[in-house]
Amino acid sequence: QVQLVESGGGLVQAGGSLRLSCAASGRTFSNYAMGWFRQAPGKEREFVARISPRAFSTYYADSVKGRFTISRDNAKNTVYLQMNSLLPEDTAVYYCAASPDYGAGSRYDYWGQGTQVTVSS
Repeated sequence: QVQLVESGGGLVQAGGSLRLSCAASGRTFSNYAMGWFRQAPGKEREFVARISPRAFSTYYADSVKGRFTISRDNAKNTVYLQMNSLLPEDTAVYYCAASPDYGAGSRYDYWGQGTQVTVSS
């Protein structure tokens, strides 16, 4: 089992920045690829970004590329999502998730409870 707890969400004006954190406990964090997802009201959950277990590789949704940066600190069992140039359409509940695999279509076995990000115009 891997337990994930997100933090860092909040209310920010358009153009602002937030950094989300996701602290992991349980099984060896560095064995897992990590992803960030988000779900806006009335919409399906969507992929945001992922990072490989040793941080050698990252991948982003087109909608956030160039604005968001995913990173991880395996010594701290934490993955981050730095969000810059935020837009109102970035408003959503953001979730981190852990997967034993890295790549498109990977199965994410463990999920956090989510943190709300609200971007005002």
